[in-house]
Amino acid sequence: MKHRATTDLATLLAALDPEADLAQRHLWLIELLDWVRGARDSVPATVARVQEFLDAVQARPDIRLRWQAWWAALLDRVDITTLLADFGFAPRTGLLSEMAERLRTRLLPASPETLDASELFMLALPCGFDAQWLAALGEAPLQRLAELLTPAAGAAADTARATRWQQALLDAITYCAGQILATGFVPEMRLRMSASARAAQPFHMLIHDVEDLRVQLLHAQRNPEHIEAAAQRLRERLEACRAAAATVYAHFEENGVSVGLVFRLRQLRVRILRVRELLDCLLSPRPAAAAARLMVRLVVVGQERRSLRALLAANSSLLAAKVAERSAERGEHYIARTGAEYRTMLRKAAGGGALMAGTTLIKLWLHALALSAFWGGFLSGVNFTLSFVLIQLLHFTVATKQPAMTAPAMAVKLKELGASDAIESFVDEIAHLVRSQVAAILGNMLAVLPAVLGLAALIAWASGSPIMNRQQAEQALASLHLLGPSLGFAAFTGVLLFASSIVAGWAENWFVLNRLHSALHYNPRITRRLGTQRAARWACFLRENISGFAASISLGFMLGLVPVFAKFFGIGLDVRHVTLSTGQVAAASAVLGPQVLHLPAFWWAVAALPLFGALNVSVSFYLAFRLAMRAQNVSGVDRARIYAAMRARMLRAPWGFFLPARRARP
Repeated sequence: MKHRATTDLATLLAALDPEADLAQRHLWLIELLDWVRGARDSVPATVARVQEFLDAVQARPDIRLRWQAWWAALLDRVDITTLLADFGFAPRTGLLSEMAERLRTRLLPASPETLDASELFMLALPCGFDAQWLAALGEAPLQRLAELLTPAAGAAADTARATRWQQALLDAITYCAGQILATGFVPEMRLRMSASARAAQPFHMLIHDVEDLRVQLLHAQRNPEHIEAAAQRLRERLEACRAAAATVYAHFEENGVSVGLVFRLRQLRVRILRVRELLDCLLSPRPAAAAARLMVRLVVVGQERRSLRALLAANSSLLAAKVAERSAERGEHYIARTGAEYRTMLRKAAGGGALMAGTTLIKLWLHALALSAFWGGFLSGVNFTLSFVLIQLLHFTVATKQPAMTAPAMAVKLKELGASDAIESFVDEIAHLVRSQVAAILGNMLAVLPAVLGLAALIAWASGSPIMNRQQAEQALASLHLLGPSLGFAAFTGVLLFASSIVAGWAENWFVLNRLHSALHYNPRITRRLGTQRAARWACFLRENISGFAASISLGFMLGLVPVFAKFFGIGLDVRHVTLSTGQVAAASAVLGPQVLHLPAFWWAVAALPLFGALNVSVSFYLAFRLAMRAQNVSGVDRARIYAAMRARMLRAPWGFFLPARRARP
């Protein structure tokens, strides 16, 4: 609610009416806090307004009585326990339901006519500035505030009011403990705990410890030592529950990450922290200051509660880490460090380029059919997909699919930069990576060029007509012009290449999470149909290739369909894949003949091809590298030292970034 400059303290105090209806009483609280907040630009000014309000209430006994009656009415109608126990937590234990709830909170207005203390809290203290001024209140004004809220009816009334606050805290602890217990007993959580954690049964006695603390606190003759002992047992029980739940993370290392389970684990951990905060508030010798600290924490939680980005970032970080980790393991195979590995990379890239020649010609043939936009894009996607899958099965390679796999491997290396020679070793890895990419791109381009020329000549000889007419060939060259939009399309293609790597990592994690390898290997129905040995071979084959299949299929259909869908929405996007573009230049050259060498469009297209490759590779690598660094929690990297070492290496041995050394560097 915006601050209303015309509302002054005298007007607010005059409007205080404990007999007003529910909505009006809550609106008065919202306006009071809005006046206290002011312009939200000065914490000392806000604290001064709190002091001014307390002075005004204390100076006028009639206002104090009305305020105490208003406070009593608020506590009678609104259950503060829901705020203490449930605020900040998902109403259900599912990520999607929590996303829907946050969207509802952001998009739909809230009503002050509510009995839900959490809703009222969000309306009354809606901004991060509230946490600042609440934290700045000293103990003296907090104690003064508590005294002004307490009716001057003797010690019996004071004790009753204190007991009511303690009862609310105890109820909140009980509710939180019940949620912790329910989460700990969920089958997917319980079955993934370690054997020792299950044997210890930390969740079984949690409610018993909570009830023991309640009995000690509400006993007619309270013993401080017994209370502290009961609280300590509860704290130890909570720590045991947290440790037992943490063993589930080890299960992710070999069995995949479930975003839903990660969400449950995070909710469990935060609830345990909430119980600890409530315990500190319950047992504090200075309850007013402890309550203020708790309110500050709840304001911060309220800010986080509104953020969809924070929810997705927190609960997808483990999945991103696992995707990056699996990509890192495979990325090591795409880095050629020795001369023999370099030559192997060239051969694999040449094989991939030769197969992409057929892909290029089929793409041109589909274009000549003049199909509708969707079916043309769909069949192009099928063409790309079949080519990529065949290249994978034949153990060839396509250069542009490498960066998204190699980037996580490089991010892992950044975590090892603490050693004395780590910088030089990392520069070695960069040289190996660049050299591998150069070999892969050269292998693809040098193979696809003669292969397309040869196939085009063969088709023209067999059919008696070229694969396309001269006008289409000239248009093909013009579409690849260096000064046109093609460089932007090449960068966009790099984004699609990165997206396919994410799909690949997710698919492999899903395969492992659902234990499909074991199911394919041992499921009775499958083994009866395929036989034991064949089922085992299929299980191993899919375990090794599921990531590559997912990357190939997703990339193929994205290359074919994403531009079609973009054009449907009026967005002029296209793809520029370096290998396919090289094949397209070769096909146009085959139609136009030797005179193509005299066309400026030909040379502009040829000049664009290296930049297509650079953009395909660099954009995909950059996005994958950023994701991997975030997922691996890599920070504090001395970039200046890395850049200086790279410049020194380029001056000392520039060819090392393009060709393998004949002997190891001393």
